[in-house]
Amino acid sequence: MPVFALVDCNNFYASCEKLFNPQLKDKPVVVLSNNDGCVVARSAEVKALGIPMGVPWFKIQQDARRYGIVAFSSNYALYADMSNRVVEILSSFSCNIEVYSIDECFLELSGFARWGFPTYGQVIRQRIADWLGLAVCVGIAPTKTLAKLANHCAKKELAGHNGVCDVTAMTPDQLSSLFEQIAVGEVWGVGRKITARLEAMGIHTVRQLRDANAETLRNRFSVVLERTVRELRGLSCLDLEEVVPDRQQIMSSRSFGTLVHDLADLEEAVASYVSRAAEKLRAQDALAGAIQVYIRTNIFKPEAPQYQQAMTVPLPEASSDTRVLANWALRALRRIYRAGYGYHKAGITLLEIVPRTNQQFSLFVPSQRESSRDDRLMATLDAINGRYGRGALRLAAEGVAKTWQMRRGNLSPRYTTDWDGVATVAAV
Repeated sequence: MPVFALVDCNNFYASCEKLFNPQLKDKPVVVLSNNDGCVVARSAEVKALGIPMGVPWFKIQQDARRYGIVAFSSNYALYADMSNRVVEILSSFSCNIEVYSIDECFLELSGFARWGFPTYGQVIRQRIADWLGLAVCVGIAPTKTLAKLANHCAKKELAGHNGVCDVTAMTPDQLSSLFEQIAVGEVWGVGRKITARLEAMGIHTVRQLRDANAETLRNRFSVVLERTVRELRGLSCLDLEEVVPDRQQIMSSRSFGTLVHDLADLEEAVASYVSRAAEKLRAQDALAGAIQVYIRTNIFKPEAPQYQQAMTVPLPEASSDTRVLANWALRALRRIYRAGYGYHKAGITLLEIVPRTNQQFSLFVPSQRESSRDDRLMATLDAINGRYGRGALRLAAEGVAKTWQMRRGNLSPRYTTDWDGVATVAAV
């Protein structure tokens, strides 16, 4: 039988912020979404205060002052780098690893039974704590669904010890008793809508879901829920996805820090989004055959004039050249732009993505095949930005001032990816 471990960083974003600032120890910390809008991460101290996830920041300003809550803007560069460091450490504990999200990884532990899985889980926790200063919980089980559930139990201290829950060591009676305590909505893949439908059928706990008729659930819901039930019974139906599949679409969008009225500002934003998406496209050695551009006003302010529009443009030939993609995106933007509106958001999507080796050329249009010179130019662009930071070299169309950028008024330094952000020790 396979044995899976799910390693999940505790309060990851908030923990990263605390890591490099000792003054934040034991203080309540929240991390805010784009434009410092809503709470997207909470430290344990904030959870204890009852502050919910997703609450708009302006609604809890009074509570923040009362309890001394410290708020940070999302520092994506810091979080991504710390995530990569966690993955690097976990890779030394298993040859088979799936990076499930920025703060979660599945490991296959079938060959490590001689260590004792709880002991091995504690070694993992201690290594990450010693080397990175981050706390993690480990859930161990014969299926990925059960490993996710075991991780939940480790975090909530429903079972296991010191952040490790090993389902493989439990008897059937112990599992049934544990599952009876957990709401069905805590199961991986069971969202709010499915939870409501299950509860209407009298299924309120994990135990009731596990013991339900799998074929009936398949007929009423889908084969996905049937697979979940079988995984809860200990039958592994989901393998590790060790190789991340190439993206079929690449999106890049942001809400603006302030409303944008001028076409020139929108053009800067769209060109910047294209540049980022093209970089990701080249990273997977692929080409895009079409590009979609959209703009919209603030739908959350119905009293203001509303307008939203999108346009998809098929390219004469698939390309990964930032200049080519930006050219077509800006053409589309000029077609859909309407003066007199305050735009809240814009974005682009690269479509019809194919591997570079599978490129098809048009029979009716003179070939615009990217020359080796153009390829070298894009490779040089990526290399310079990879070494000196994104945006070190960019299209002039992306602008300089970028007054439309999202608000990040409480941004912490990029401690691990920028020399100017490296923590220093001052002499006293």
